[in-house]
Amino acid sequence: MKMRIDIITLFPEMCESVMSESIIGRARKKGIIEVVCHQLRDYALDKHKKVDDTTYGGGMGMLMKAEPIALCIENICGQIGKKPHCIFMSPKGKVLTQSKLKQLSENDSILILCGHYEGVDQRVLDEFIDEEISIGDYVLTGGELPALVLADSLSRLVPGVLSDDLCFSDESHFDGLLEYPQYTKPSVWRGIEIPEILMSGHHENIDKWRRQKSLEETFRKRPDMLENAKLTDDDKKYLENLLKKENTE
Repeated sequence: MKMRIDIITLFPEMCESVMSESIIGRARKKGIIEVVCHQLRDYALDKHKKVDDTTYGGGMGMLMKAEPIALCIENICGQIGKKPHCIFMSPKGKVLTQSKLKQLSENDSILILCGHYEGVDQRVLDEFIDEEISIGDYVLTGGELPALVLADSLSRLVPGVLSDDLCFSDESHFDGLLEYPQYTKPSVWRGIEIPEILMSGHHENIDKWRRQKSLEETFRKRPDMLENAKLTDDDKKYLENLLKKENTE
């Protein structure tokens, strides 16, 4: 399934630059994913290309106007023949997770609206936006960086973008655990050797070691993730032993 991602922004060159590099850039060239960056000012109704105005009721700052956004979204709908799944990047949205990314990856067309100034006229959000997403509990100057985070992480889940599906299924957060430690050549660096088991060639034992190290990493760094992680009985026993060991130290 080919995925199309449309990004509505005041800075299309910035988004285009990032999404043209590395793995994502190569996937675009191969036609595996399509990323289209739209300049919102192209849909402004006045000669000055103004897309913001003062807020009703008073207050600091300017607000993005509804009509240019609506016209841009409607144009995109016309291009692809349907309404894409529309996302507004906002600190008020639910925080992005790997689980949410897997859910979003089931869509073949995603539209991301980047906010700016003091935000966006609520009416256009109510009319077009399917959900609001945040990348964390902090405020940025605009929605471009969050949009790029979403677009990059989502693109990696499209079949064919990565050379092997295992590339992302083994990564941190994919199965609810942090990734195990990894090592490369040389086997001894400044007197520090890599774990001996990784040189054994015994893949079953290596897989078991990696699983246990993932459990340890998550237990020590992000114990909150263990509540929703998919754990086997062996995993639970290993975690119980880790907890006992920590309590006795």
